[in-house]
Amino acid sequence: MKKLISLLIILFFSLPVTGQNVIETAPKGTLISEQIQAIPEDLPWHARRFKFSAGVFFPSNNTEVEYGSNNGEFGNLIDFEKDLGFDKNSTSFAGAFEWRISRRSRLGAEFFYLKRTSTKTLQKEIEFGDHTYPIDARISAFANNQIIRISYGYAFISKPKYEIGALIGSHVLLIDMGIKLEAGTQQLEYRDNFDFTAPLPDIGVWGEFVLGKKVGLYANINYFALKVNNIDGRILSYNLSVLYNVYKNFSLTAGYTGLNIRVNVERERLNGFLKWSYNGPTLTATYAFGKHVKLYKH
Repeated sequence: MKKLISLLIILFFSLPVTGQNVIETAPKGTLISEQIQAIPEDLPWHARRFKFSAGVFFPSNNTEVEYGSNNGEFGNLIDFEKDLGFDKNSTSFAGAFEWRISRRSRLGAEFFYLKRTSTKTLQKEIEFGDHTYPIDARISAFANNQIIRISYGYAFISKPKYEIGALIGSHVLLIDMGIKLEAGTQQLEYRDNFDFTAPLPDIGVWGEFVLGKKVGLYANINYFALKVNNIDGRILSYNLSVLYNVYKNFSLTAGYTGLNIRVNVERERLNGFLKWSYNGPTLTATYAFGKHVKLYKH
């Protein structure tokens, strides 16, 4: 992860120079305003007012949960992949929408959904919620996680073919996890659920670069740690993606995305801890529409 973060930082400062090199030189006698005005026409996918993306995400997950009573009678740290038999690798849906409000300002919304289930004969005793799940017990477990992200971006550097800016936003986590003991009769069955909603604010930096007539690059990194009321959270997210323009406003984007979350949740009777990280490749279809936003004053 440290290597990837270092790569993103290097890209922010090295790519603008490259971006300048791909801007064609206007013929002699052409006004600067005419040259700049003509650039978006050569890049129908770039700097449009609206952009919608939808596709698939292939994350590798690491999930640790502790959920027990406030008096400490229940709750031990559970590795969902190792102890409960969840697959580390999964497939998920991801979608995003962006609205360029002005030359420097943009609003973005993202949605991510991941549903996982497992069944396993326990190899160790599990304490979760109000119950103890003994060794050799047959259990079923689930993890339905959703992330909604809203962000505002401001470009403090805004050029026709590269932008660098700051981000402020929030990842809203909707977490629902549970374990059920599978027994021969309904009277012997029991289950425990750990669910909560946590808005975790974050700040970061982003960069968007035109590498060629049909190729663009986007990168961002975000971090924040905050305690609000009964939720104490920390979040680190990053993304690096390359866009290829297939035809006019339609493009394909391949990228690599990661997220690292730590959340402590306190309630009247029960409290919980979640440590969840995922990273993996994404493949999305992107459609840009609306008028071009002028990225350079003239």
